[in-house]
Amino acid sequence: MNITVGIVIAAITLVAGEITKLFKVDSKWIPLQNLIIATLSSVICIVFKVEEMSVLETILFCLFATLGAGGAYDVTKVFKKGDE
Repeated sequence: MNITVGIVIAAITLVAGEITKLFKVDSKWIPLQNLIIATLSSVICIVFKVEEMSVLETILFCLFATLGAGGAYDVTKVFKKGDE
């Protein structure tokens, strides 16, 4: 598998994160934002045939990548709170 799906997800996540910061959206909506990013990334990857993966593989890959990124970010916040 190439890294192109990851690049698509990263680009969409970057844009969505900047929009979230711009409008000062409450952090409780971040998981929903990640699901929307996963859906949008999946559609883009499927429509443009970014990888030679099945539709289900693409959807699951995008879903796990976005939710995993959100979880990894939360873990860093927990460690920062522990240092205080």
